[in-house]
Amino acid sequence: MTQKDKQPFSLIKRIKSFGFAFHGLKILFKEEHNARIHLIATVCVVIAGITFKVSALEWIALVLAIGLVLSLEILNSAIENMADFISLQKHDAIKKIKDLAAAAVLIAAAAALVVGLIVFIPKVLALF
Repeated sequence: MTQKDKQPFSLIKRIKSFGFAFHGLKILFKEEHNARIHLIATVCVVIAGITFKVSALEWIALVLAIGLVLSLEILNSAIENMADFISLQKHDAIKKIKDLAAAAVLIAAAAALVVGLIVFIPKVLALF
């Protein structure tokens, strides 16, 4: 049993953990350029979703795609920061780790793009 397992539940500590998470979001959007691009894309998708009155199922797909991309961007940024903390010197192993994390974001962003196209192309075509 770990020290953490022995501690009783604390609502104050749970509330503080939300504060840490929001601080992480602040760091993400302040320091990570790609995260700001994803945020702008998110705002555009939400505006488009409201404008085109997407269905509940379409919102579910869009929200899951957005959540996946942003979550992987956070993990990618955490991995990059950890790697830079370990060593600022160039190492093939660290480069490989960073490249793999970036590839995860790329795959999620590509999948999110496909979801967006599936949702919005029929709605745009219906305008013509």
